[in-house]
Amino acid sequence: MTDTLVTLRGWVGGDVTFRTPKDISVASFRVGCTPRVKRDGTWEDGETTWYSVTAWRALAENVRDSVHRGEPVIVHGRLRTRLWSPGQGEPDRNVLEVEATLVGHDLSRGTTAFLKRQRSAAGEETDLDAEVAEMVAEGLSTDTQLDAWGNPKSVEPAA
Repeated sequence: MTDTLVTLRGWVGGDVTFRTPKDISVASFRVGCTPRVKRDGTWEDGETTWYSVTAWRALAENVRDSVHRGEPVIVHGRLRTRLWSPGQGEPDRNVLEVEATLVGHDLSRGTTAFLKRQRSAAGEETDLDAEVAEMVAEGLSTDTQLDAWGNPKSVEPAA
């Protein structure tokens, strides 16, 4: 059986829920996707489709720290459907769920900043990590010019 992979572009509809059952991180949130449709020569919002999104392990921790209600996101993952019974005489409903493999902010709607997460089990810093930490400690300004390798260029005194 082949999985159905989808990519969603929408807005986060609520707060991210984070839990750790059996020491495995899980983050859940809802994404609303509203298409633009042309009716009678004018563009209008179509009907919103809601998806439940679940992220696991490191992705879940990054989602918990990065994604918030009302933000535009792009989600890629496996599409699943689940039958849900609200009870009390209401008809059963199909719920669309996405098991996310990738989640990010939709940069066509704004900007964001990327921070690389340090691995919790890492024993020693790599040389690059040490260099970055040293540069931050030295307080290099954003005006410092870097060469093609990302090293600060030496500034020649004006003659």
